[in-house]
Amino acid sequence: MIKLLVLDVDGCLTDGKIIYSSDASETKAFNVKDGLAISSWIKLGHHVAIITGRNSFIVKKRADELGIRHLYQGIKNKAELLREVVSKLELQMYEVAAIGDDLNDYKMLAMAGRSFTPQDGVEDIQEIVDTVLSRRGGDAAVREMIDIIIEENDQKDEFLSLWIEE
Repeated sequence: MIKLLVLDVDGCLTDGKIIYSSDASETKAFNVKDGLAISSWIKLGHHVAIITGRNSFIVKKRADELGIRHLYQGIKNKAELLREVVSKLELQMYEVAAIGDDLNDYKMLAMAGRSFTPQDGVEDIQEIVDTVLSRRGGDAAVREMIDIIIEENDQKDEFLSLWIEE
């Protein structure tokens, strides 16, 4: 059973575009469908970690909104950090699902028990992951990943009951 989701940001939770305004502030767009699925995953008692190569106040704000307690920014070696997180949470790699879209995610994705990339992930990543999603990064690709894992974990009824009264 998957217990930890590891998420890359740019190209997975977002479309990969980084927009700077004239005052040099940064803008990112997040999909609310990803957010609902992530917060629901946490409500089911599971873990979420964001491991990203860049530093952004916007990512911290989004992580806080969703209740993501494991936020790691400015990470150069994502695989090494993943080992540390898995150990800290007393999990095994087979209990980890990760999503990434580019070469800096390669080693992390190769280590995870279940690996995903958005439809527009780079070819070298598409060749090593378990699942290439039908959605592009920033277009609810993370939601698609979570829906697949919820099914595989046999938690669909529990997931739906968070929102649908019986």
